[in-house]
Amino acid sequence: MSEASKPAPAGASKRAIVEGEFLFTDEDFRRVSAMLHADSGIHLPESKATLVYSRLAKRLRGLGLRSFRDYCELIAGAEGASERQAMLAALTTNVTRFFREPHHFDHLHDHVLPELIQEAKAGGRVRLWSAGCSTGQEPYSIALTVLSAFPDAGAHDFRILASDIDPVVLETAKAATYDAEAIAAIPAPMRKRWLEQVGGARAEASWRMGQEVRDLIAFRELNLNGAWPIKGRFQAIFCRNVAIYFEEPTQARIWARFCDLMTDRARLYIGHSERVNDDTRFQSDGLTVYRLKRSRS
Repeated sequence: MSEASKPAPAGASKRAIVEGEFLFTDEDFRRVSAMLHADSGIHLPESKATLVYSRLAKRLRGLGLRSFRDYCELIAGAEGASERQAMLAALTTNVTRFFREPHHFDHLHDHVLPELIQEAKAGGRVRLWSAGCSTGQEPYSIALTVLSAFPDAGAHDFRILASDIDPVVLETAKAATYDAEAIAAIPAPMRKRWLEQVGGARAEASWRMGQEVRDLIAFRELNLNGAWPIKGRFQAIFCRNVAIYFEEPTQARIWARFCDLMTDRARLYIGHSERVNDDTRFQSDGLTVYRLKRSRS
């Protein structure tokens, strides 16, 4: 019996833990958090109960359900698989923007790309990975950084993998279209060269990543706590502001799996509030930037 399917302990509270139109009990929260953890590795502390209620109440209304208990029964069954995916999307935070934590892109441009450009020009294979790419701003920022240093990157074996657990945000990322406010963080020379206007007066226009930018990136649905159907190693991995939603053992397991997919001189970029607590494999190479501690055969 799965954790999410187990009955509540004897004497478990049936009172509402969040006031609202639907009864939401400790048991309901326990079941939702257990299923989310099983599917994605995301840990929901009890302090998130109000957030869970506010985001899932919309799902209950849309489905015409009368209680969170009914909702839990739905998503625990085989017929609720699609709604379970919708629940994951509703509870996943997708805060992102272009060139977020800009020192990472400066580091990539100044300290990593020069060597990778020479490797690509010599016929080598270069792969970068945006793990937890959300609606695409991170991988497009990586691609723009690459093109600013290596405009001919697309003519070589130089590609970026962008993955996320949520297929909904991946569709937004693949569309590669953003409003003027979103692209304001992109430096003007990059906007002028690599983006195209796609309708509306200039103030109301949307902007799409140019073909050369889009061609560098492959978007894939991938669960960091599931199987990784990946072949080959990466010279840089961006996994930023993702691990903060995982418990420490899960974080450690993901860092170790990244290590196995990194070339000897690869870099791992993580979020400003995250740390890699594995000094046997990694060493610091800048602010929230890590590299392998020792070479491998």
